[in-house]
Amino acid sequence: MELGFDARIVGTEIHCDIVSDTALKGAVFCCSIMTPARVVSGGTLVRQVAGYSEVALPDLVPGLPHRVVLMHDGKGFSPRNRAWLPLGPYLRTIYGPLPLPATELGVRYDTEPPHMAPEFAGLKLVPQPTKWLPSGGTLRATAFACADPQFASVDALARRRGLAPLMAEDGVPVTIQRDESLGEDHVLEIAPDGVSIRAGSVSSLFGAAITLLSLRETYSGALPLGRIEDGPRFAWRGQHLDCSRHFFEVASILKLLDLMAFFKLNRFHWHFSDDESFRLQVDCAPEIWRKTEFRGEGQLIPGVWGGGIRAGGSYSKKDVARVLAHAKALHIEVLPEIEVPAHSHALNASHPGMRDRGDNGAEMSVHGFLENTLNPAMQETWNLVEPLALEVAGMFPIGILHLGCDELPHGAWDGSPAITKLKADLGLKDRDDVQGWAMSKLAGFLQSHGIRTAAWEEAAKGANGGIGHDCLLFSWTGQGPGIAAARAGHQVVMCPAQNIYFDMAHTSDPEDWGAAWAAYVALEDVVNWKPVPTGAEDIADKVLGVEGCFWSEFTTHDMEMEPMLAPRILGLANKAWDRTDRVDGPALRSLAQAYGPLFDRIGWQRHKGA
Repeated sequence: MELGFDARIVGTEIHCDIVSDTALKGAVFCCSIMTPARVVSGGTLVRQVAGYSEVALPDLVPGLPHRVVLMHDGKGFSPRNRAWLPLGPYLRTIYGPLPLPATELGVRYDTEPPHMAPEFAGLKLVPQPTKWLPSGGTLRATAFACADPQFASVDALARRRGLAPLMAEDGVPVTIQRDESLGEDHVLEIAPDGVSIRAGSVSSLFGAAITLLSLRETYSGALPLGRIEDGPRFAWRGQHLDCSRHFFEVASILKLLDLMAFFKLNRFHWHFSDDESFRLQVDCAPEIWRKTEFRGEGQLIPGVWGGGIRAGGSYSKKDVARVLAHAKALHIEVLPEIEVPAHSHALNASHPGMRDRGDNGAEMSVHGFLENTLNPAMQETWNLVEPLALEVAGMFPIGILHLGCDELPHGAWDGSPAITKLKADLGLKDRDDVQGWAMSKLAGFLQSHGIRTAAWEEAAKGANGGIGHDCLLFSWTGQGPGIAAARAGHQVVMCPAQNIYFDMAHTSDPEDWGAAWAAYVALEDVVNWKPVPTGAEDIADKVLGVEGCFWSEFTTHDMEMEPMLAPRILGLANKAWDRTDRVDGPALRSLAQAYGPLFDRIGWQRHKGA
């Protein structure tokens, strides 16, 4: 049997043409789009879970295309580009589930932009150093003679990513001096007769070795002579990856860690729990990952976000150990995240008892999920969450557990008699108070076990300041919540969606790819902001760092993530590291051109047309 499928955007509608070479009776068209769908014509909606829909079709006549017209039902949502077309389309038939040919997925990155930026006048290095004092001339260096373990780690990084070795016995000699007074800084001098490094720590020496590798690549082995004084602005230089909506293979995570190391990023935020799945293989509640690791036909969670007939996986303890060992060699720490109280549809579906049976509310999440919120008035919620949090935190040596706590649905718990009683007993007024109380309770529990908590900005809401307990807060809707949290005493990580959410489309071109709810994030936008905003200089000591985020609603294959990050990750790296904050949009575009060949050599796809 041969099936044909074509989908295109027509105004605010999505036109889906399905054709079969065989008569089909009772077929059901299954797919996922950005929000719950409304069927305009061509079939009858028979099931819906968030953006996943099932549409019963009339009998299909051989060779005659049948059109189904859909619209996004979410307020303010309409198709912006190709990423908003149906993902994971298939037909449920008497012959079983049959995949439909997928439309072209991911970024188109086959041509360079027509207008190239002027060459960067400074040192072709990302992130930019604190100080660069050129002395004129160059040093020919294709490899370096150095036996230090940190050089060996960078050499291994270069080799596994297809670059020439960094180390060689007959290479340019490198002398190293440890100077603890430098702390995390280092001084690197490139002279005609060799390279000398003074480093304050092991990690700063690793950074100096990364600098030499980068300069070798961006200057084609002819290193400019001079003195580099360098060190990081922020302790937290992060990149987040959503592995719940799309399951990324361990090899892809390791490849991302390598990319982070090239640009001196040092925190990997591992998001493996959300409405769609819980992917970490825990012992305390094996049902939550066994029932949700795969999505699709016949699974507990259907094919939301392009799950299709079957997609997914989970991470074993051996997988975690592999990621941790790889990250440690690159001086990267791994932050795990579970999601409470909202974004918990998968937890509720796989582990009953955390919803109030008397709840007659109809709250719906921003993505269209029903019942995606745990009920903190139910003892079963705590029976799951407390041991789960302890087990997950115990797998990761960073000593911090991110608890999620974003996008609590409007009307959450309004229909729950158990919550009504809880509010009366504790003097809580509204849903934010309830959430704040629940998060504070969980954070206090973890703190008593020596674990610090982190959460998204909403955790600060509610009576008595919300979560408290020295929680590290991530400001994502903008920087305003981060400023308020810092002034309330929290350390904060700035990750404004308008600038460093890398699932956002690069441009408004309908042939581009990605989300657009926060902004179109052009390369220049990644640096056109200040981690410590003007007028909020008083919070400087509370800003722990910055973090880029990649949410995988539109991702169906691992590689689709790559050109969404590159080259924008260069701007993130500079914001996280550069104390002078002097790289503007044109400079970043020029640096992206200098680094383009390096992305190509290490096999990382990049967005060339933006």
